[in-house]
Amino acid sequence: MAKGPTHFKESQDERQDDPLAKALQPPSDESPEQRVRREQQQREATRVSLQIDEGIQEAKKAYDRRKKAVKILLLGQAESGKSTTLKNFQLAFSPAHFRNERLAWRTIIQLNFIRQTQPQLSEKARGKLPMGAPAANTSANGKKAAHTSTRSIRFSAQPQANVALTDVHRRTRTRLLPLLAIEADLTRKLFPELAAATLKLREVCVRAGNGWKDVLVKLQKEQQEKQKGKMNDAGTTDELTTMLDSFRDDIISLWEDQAVRAVLKRRGVRMQDMPGFFLNDAARVATLTYAPTDDDIVRARLRTLGVEEHRFTMESGASGSEWYIYDVGGSKSMRPHWIPYFDDVQAIIFLAPLAFNLMLEEDAKINRLEDSITLWREICSNVLLEHATLILFFNKMDILQATLAASIRVAKYVPSYGDQPNDVQHVVKYFRDKFRGYHKRLSPKPRPFYCHETSVIDTRATAVILVGVREGILRAHLQSVNVI
Repeated sequence: MAKGPTHFKESQDERQDDPLAKALQPPSDESPEQRVRREQQQREATRVSLQIDEGIQEAKKAYDRRKKAVKILLLGQAESGKSTTLKNFQLAFSPAHFRNERLAWRTIIQLNFIRQTQPQLSEKARGKLPMGAPAANTSANGKKAAHTSTRSIRFSAQPQANVALTDVHRRTRTRLLPLLAIEADLTRKLFPELAAATLKLREVCVRAGNGWKDVLVKLQKEQQEKQKGKMNDAGTTDELTTMLDSFRDDIISLWEDQAVRAVLKRRGVRMQDMPGFFLNDAARVATLTYAPTDDDIVRARLRTLGVEEHRFTMESGASGSEWYIYDVGGSKSMRPHWIPYFDDVQAIIFLAPLAFNLMLEEDAKINRLEDSITLWREICSNVLLEHATLILFFNKMDILQATLAASIRVAKYVPSYGDQPNDVQHVVKYFRDKFRGYHKRLSPKPRPFYCHETSVIDTRATAVILVGVREGILRAHLQSVNVI
């Protein structure tokens, strides 16, 4: 018992000699107010420390979830249908999330709609393309029109004679010109850093990760607030919707005008094959009450510049599983940025439209199908992807069918095709065998070959295909983590 106090005294002496203990001791002359402040600071420091610990734990859990998640890359050249495929995935397996974005997509569809009237308005401004009037025997300069859309299928480009505009044409043009002004203003507000490039590219573009959907919804709500009290029974709406409704008859007149149709046909321009085509739906889209359907959102054209990550949780089928799908730009300048996303990816969906008669928009010397085959060979042979499942989509089958129906012969552009029948069945088999051959020869290790014929704007048919694709990806993923 006598040793107890001595031992306590020695321990106390040791703590007094400890520099850290000395530093943590309160000052001997500490006042009550100083003590209160010190204790408050200690409690705050403890709270921050616990918050940091919780953040580290959450980050670890998120990392573990991400490691277990299914990761997919959408690859292919520009305008091959990658973004549309992503929207089909969301519609099929995460429909609630997909439909919550309807309001944002309405403006994108309206911008697509206006941009499809731009070439006609621009040509009218030069006095070369009649529009919106029941004129007969009218024609236009086809040479200039060849540059209005590098994405259209062209079967011929015969020059046409210029004609003078009538007063009816000029009045129609004058009424519709404000559409271009409001479209340009909205584009600048939405994507200020891309405004100049967007106008040059003649399509709606967004920078990946810029939160464009939130920006759109915010702008729409602000415009609706400004419009309150100006609308009657229809309720409030934004300026763009109001203007499209007021110009609906003129827009329909433009598209249905037989003179315009004749000029487009002589030039071989098929506007119906352009991405984001909605002119056939003018009576429905250009209204105050327009609400996009699922098919409208899937068809909407929005070009993504950069690499965008989309995370969503399966709401149907493999319910609760997390998926990460990376939508990457397909232009030649963007392809070097693909490599960092090859690590730890379970599957690649490679989109290759059989556009044997078209050239790249960015390089008119390169055939689109030849470019797709070159990309496919590089993907198959990449050792970083030796464990990834490669899924080939022959996309835009509807355009291939229209091309072959117009008697465009494959052998003219692909001499090795020879004198085989110029129909969809034989053309698809020829190119499927070619892609399968490269897949077998160039893959670092044997792996299954998956190929699907798709038209991703057909949401119902694509949903059936995607169910099979999802099951295959999940099976391969579970095998890779030794679950099965």
